[in-house]
Amino acid sequence: MPSRISQRQLEYFIAAGNAGSIVGAAERIHVSAASISAAISHIESELRVQLFIRHHAQGLSLTSVGRLLLENCRRISAQLADLYTIASEAVNEIRGSVSLGCLHSLAPIIVPELVQGFIQDYPGVSFTHVEDHQDGLLDKLRHGQIDLAITYDLTMKEGFDFEPLAVLPPHVIVGRDHVLASRDAVSLEELADHPMVMLDMPVSREYFLSLFIAAGVTPWIRSGSGVPEVVRSMVANGMGYSLSNTRPKANVSLDGKLLRRVTLSGDHRPMRLGLATMTGSIGTRTTTTFLERCRTRISSQIIPGMTPAVEMTSLASNDATG
Repeated sequence: MPSRISQRQLEYFIAAGNAGSIVGAAERIHVSAASISAAISHIESELRVQLFIRHHAQGLSLTSVGRLLLENCRRISAQLADLYTIASEAVNEIRGSVSLGCLHSLAPIIVPELVQGFIQDYPGVSFTHVEDHQDGLLDKLRHGQIDLAITYDLTMKEGFDFEPLAVLPPHVIVGRDHVLASRDAVSLEELADHPMVMLDMPVSREYFLSLFIAAGVTPWIRSGSGVPEVVRSMVANGMGYSLSNTRPKANVSLDGKLLRRVTLSGDHRPMRLGLATMTGSIGTRTTTTFLERCRTRISSQIIPGMTPAVEMTSLASNDATG
């Protein structure tokens, strides 16, 4: 008898089980909550069981039979994915999907160019990608929601592997008319006399503060934001300087004002950019091929979407309009 439960409905059920709520599942897999709810209702009706206990305004909890079925559905989904892998390998093709995670601050710079270049070479590959902070990315790796993450090495936890690919030293960004804009380099001690706009994100905040602590300097933090582009616009509008490790090719804020990069003098701990995966995880051929692409496309000299490190000196003393 043909199956009356589709693979897509199984995937929606798995997403709801992983997220613990229909709304959470909808946000993770970019599908409407109504579609996920309908899929769950269909499976319950078809199997004549209750998969979840619905809690008003508090999400879902699996019933005992729901937990059992969720484990089996995960196994079935993995086996179906293996069919595509086996078939593609049989004809020496790279096919299938890659679920990529990336830090909020890195994603708009690195991911588009890296992913699009891979798809052009391997048209049979599809991508899903999510942006999150460090702990969120590690949690998604732990629960199998993403295959790998492009992130920094700070706060890496047991059970995860990190492969460093590039070193990103900190530098200063200022608005075009800032008093320090004409400088080739500036020290943390000199920055203490100027207001700072802090990139107030987990990991980033602690990292930048650690630079000041190590130098025995107390920064004058006037304002901040957890959104990198808001920080850049604040800086471009003269609200203060900021520290950054990324080097976007466009040296301009979203509201069209110019920024300048200034070298941060002294010996400071850099950020190490790389790939995070679960320890012992065995990726598909598609995933391992993408990992290899990252290794060949990301280095301390060249990073997708970023200005090469060798150009930092010239950009510090010249306007860049993108």
